[in-house]
Amino acid sequence: MWEAFRQGLRDLGYVEGKNIALEYRFAAGQNERLPELAAELVHRKVDMIVTNSGAAAQAARDATETIPIVMAAGGDPVRLGVVASLAQPGGNLTGLSIMTQELDGKRLELLKEAVPHVSRVAVLWNAGNPARPDAFREIEATARVLGLQLHSFAVRHPDELDSAFAAMARERAEALITLGDAVLWNHRTRVVALAARYHLPTVFDAREFADAGGLMAYGPHVPDSYRRAASFVDKLLKGATPADLPVEQPTKFELVINLTTAKALGITMPPSLLLLADEAIH
Repeated sequence: MWEAFRQGLRDLGYVEGKNIALEYRFAAGQNERLPELAAELVHRKVDMIVTNSGAAAQAARDATETIPIVMAAGGDPVRLGVVASLAQPGGNLTGLSIMTQELDGKRLELLKEAVPHVSRVAVLWNAGNPARPDAFREIEATARVLGLQLHSFAVRHPDELDSAFAAMARERAEALITLGDAVLWNHRTRVVALAARYHLPTVFDAREFADAGGLMAYGPHVPDSYRRAASFVDKLLKGATPADLPVEQPTKFELVINLTTAKALGITMPPSLLLLADEAIH
């Protein structure tokens, strides 16, 4: 993701170490560290902060009301309360929303289409992400229409994943959807491996999960958002203000299906779903 951002900067004439310096701070899956890291960057008087999630954007916004902030990827910043509106952010934060929450209902529909007999679906989410409780409540409406029972499994740290999947087995979950989150994305290989161990068909928000062996993924191409974030940095360095730069949303979405995983799970993908797929992994 960050290489896509750096490539975007290079395309605009910025060379790291020459005319731009990048400092990195990573919470390593511990969102509670984000306020401390944001405060550290503010103390160092950086010219701009670029964030990779809604939680990181919120931490940065809480740390400063003057340093420009660019959200490279995240959920709805209006819901998070870090901008007044997408069209007119009104503060010191702008950037890109990848519409994670808005697409969760569509992912649930795709899961039901792929595995029609499913009735009990586990929902895995990061309790440390401020946007996720609302996301769970919203997809419950879609679940009712589809005749699905949702079972919530919240984790705060990656070391809770094993116990979460064991609890899914006890609850007799038949499939899994995750609510998009940077922590789960960072540990996607482990999430996918646990889903395979418990024989759970899955749908995720980013294609990297399908690349790692998840059954399906539907959402925007996230590296493209990081690349586009570089243009926000460029505009702000040239004098634009975050308050006047509308937050952008993705215009292209991709459905990726892992047919190797489908075969291992004994699932025959409906032809209608395969026709919709942008890519099938064999």
